[in-house]
Amino acid sequence: MDESQKPATPPTPPRQRAKPPLWARFMEKLLQPWIEIKREPVVPPFSLDRPVCYVIENYGLSNTLILDRACREAGLPSPLAALPGDPLGRKRSYVALSRRRAGLFGRPKNRSHSDALSRLLMAHRLYPDQDVQLVPVSIFVGRAPARQSGWFSVLFSENWALVGRFRRLLAILLNGRDTVVQFSPSVRVWEILGEEMPHERQVRKVSRVLRGHFRRIRTAVIGPDLSTRRLLVDRVLDAEPVRKAITDQARRDGTEYLEAWKKGHGFAWEIAADYSNPVVRSASFALTGFWNRIYDGVNVNHVETLKQVAPGHEVVYVPCHRSHMDYLLLSYLLYNRGIVPPHIVAGVNLNMPVLGPMLRRGGAFFIRRSIRGNALYAAVLAEYVSQLVGEGFSLEYFIEGGRSRTGRLLAPKGGMIVMTIKAFLRAPRRPVVFQPVYIGYEKLIEGKSYLDELTGRPKEKETIWALLKAGAGILRQHYGKVAVNFGEPIFLDSVLAEHAPDWRERNADPDDKPTWINGAVEDLARRIQVNINRAADVNPVNLLALALLATPKHAMSEADLLAQLTLSKKLLAMLPYSDRVTVTALDPAAIIAYGEKIGVLTRTVHPLGDVISVEGETAVLQSYFRNNVLHLFAAASWVALCFQNNRRMSRAGLLRLGQTIYPFVQEELFLPWDETGFAQRLDATIDLFVAEGLLTVASDEEGGILSRGPGQTDEVFRLRAIAHSLQQAFERYFIAITTLVKNGPRTLSAGELESLCHLTAQRLSLLYAPAAPEFFDKSLFRGFIQKLREMKLVWVCPNGKLDFDEQLMAWEKDAKVVLGRDLRHTISKLSPEAVSKVAGSGVAKAEA
Repeated sequence: MDESQKPATPPTPPRQRAKPPLWARFMEKLLQPWIEIKREPVVPPFSLDRPVCYVIENYGLSNTLILDRACREAGLPSPLAALPGDPLGRKRSYVALSRRRAGLFGRPKNRSHSDALSRLLMAHRLYPDQDVQLVPVSIFVGRAPARQSGWFSVLFSENWALVGRFRRLLAILLNGRDTVVQFSPSVRVWEILGEEMPHERQVRKVSRVLRGHFRRIRTAVIGPDLSTRRLLVDRVLDAEPVRKAITDQARRDGTEYLEAWKKGHGFAWEIAADYSNPVVRSASFALTGFWNRIYDGVNVNHVETLKQVAPGHEVVYVPCHRSHMDYLLLSYLLYNRGIVPPHIVAGVNLNMPVLGPMLRRGGAFFIRRSIRGNALYAAVLAEYVSQLVGEGFSLEYFIEGGRSRTGRLLAPKGGMIVMTIKAFLRAPRRPVVFQPVYIGYEKLIEGKSYLDELTGRPKEKETIWALLKAGAGILRQHYGKVAVNFGEPIFLDSVLAEHAPDWRERNADPDDKPTWINGAVEDLARRIQVNINRAADVNPVNLLALALLATPKHAMSEADLLAQLTLSKKLLAMLPYSDRVTVTALDPAAIIAYGEKIGVLTRTVHPLGDVISVEGETAVLQSYFRNNVLHLFAAASWVALCFQNNRRMSRAGLLRLGQTIYPFVQEELFLPWDETGFAQRLDATIDLFVAEGLLTVASDEEGGILSRGPGQTDEVFRLRAIAHSLQQAFERYFIAITTLVKNGPRTLSAGELESLCHLTAQRLSLLYAPAAPEFFDKSLFRGFIQKLREMKLVWVCPNGKLDFDEQLMAWEKDAKVVLGRDLRHTISKLSPEAVSKVAGSGVAKAEA
């Protein structure tokens, strides 16, 4: 070893010196007005039971001074103080992996080895009493956007480029108040030296591991090292699957390869994002003012879990889709919290003038709604996604396929999940984690258009003029608060291990579609939806809608509403759905006051007590917000529903019926339990209802005979209000079963049954009590029929018609226990009428 690298024989001084030298303190005073540091985490993730040597990625005077100030503010030892025995030989306690060599205005050159690190490792080999811990520290100048920053400062924000001293000086002057210092967990030098190998090789290995660590942190904070859009498109077109697709396209079209290549190039250019850090940072300035203008606050919960998972992982964000604001809001919040915004899958309908280029530079890439029959487009899109996954770009897509118009989670579509899995199987460089995200609103910007679409009006086409017109109206209104909750992450490795334990040993042919992949996609999609629901936020509007929409006129006396809100909050508190569910801290009186403040509630003053109601279009829109949290009250609603038309019922009978109906409710609401778990949930709910006086236990046989109070007592009223949220779902199920049984086996196809159920439910709503728009939603009937087929309650005959046996008859008999006689009679009467009038014409049209 060179003599210059050999450390001096260290004495054993008592501790690290705390203060930096005089020159450093003078320089820090000069920088102090220009630097404001945010430490992550606030509490350093290591102890001070042994000497600390900090490791930074690049040497620089500014980095050293920033690190020293961050350590001083955190109460940590100074990096400008010597380690015990001074093993570095520089009276310092930090090392830099790389050092830039250049003059003030010269182009920097990087030297990627550290003599100081070599000395430190050698000192431990020579003097066993040394016991130092290495603490990697990442420093980012200009990472977090500041409202007061100018547009010019965007050009000097943190990126992957190795910059010179002059550019670094400008970055500090312009962006120094947005400096992030991130401390990582420590590692003992002796743990590194535990593996026997030559010294020089040991130094190279430790340097390589540390550089990999810094690269992962930088990727998580500012994103991967971005290639240009043009280079990414070239890589896509040069990939073997795309070249093969181009050749096939040329053969089908009868043209030259070049013509088909141009077509593929056009597809790739139409799809590809053109991510720009300056544009993203600039957009954050504009969006800060926009959010402050239209929202009263954005609450973010459980983001800490994401920050722990993101480094070293390919993160795929899978939020629920409620509004066009979803992707803007999520990207903004991630960027503001030091996490790189994802590349977002957007519909090609948003690729309009002005808006399209802005979204593209913000990370959006555009795909067509349907790619069926276009093999070249499908190959280009799949390869583009594969390139993004392989390069470590985070992604965001909505597996529901579109915005929910009813407030429920829609049935997932697996197209993007398939592409993600196949891309990972081709090049499993970084583990993939799916991050479910729940987004909850108190008012919807698109509320009026959703209402129009649900009542039959066609969806308006997005245009830049419509956007400008809508934007002017949006800025004149307030939309309450927004909650963004991060759900429990789902690791792709674990899902693949369940469905294909040997997936790592298999060759990933781009054209191959393993037999197990469909099951894995369905399982993963369901887990995502379940975990979104398990991260729900319950806001005041949700609770008000749940209570008031349960009454015929959407109104309650103030006393009744207070009691109902109290019961709802108690159910959420005593029977928690998940540890990630968040509930408003407002008490019932404050919830009512808040509803009045934001214009959701109407108060009618009356001498016998004020009446609180929701009226007109507001009442219809409130079904959206009730549906957001319907799943949280599924067990309570089922127990209450069993006592709508029954004074008494055995606990065992209630649990048996609950387990019978549960597969259908689980499919519709994406509930997390199996049938046994749901029965346990019902059991706990019964105990709570008994404790609250809503039910009583009459005897101990079969677990007890449960009974409710007579007539119109307050307890019965509260039970009916809780039951209402699930009642319409059960009515839909009964409509489908009754229509099948009335028409007989081998009479209706699945499509005919779906159409007849839709018409029957629609007519029921027109003739009797008005129902929420989703009551006659075809997709919900379609999901129920599909579940019947999965459970073998019905099956398809060779002629395409549905057949069934006595098992379905038994299910219909059980339904009669829950639904009232009058309602059952009405549904039975309407179903044959719908069949006789529509079977020859309307159904045929629907099938066509």
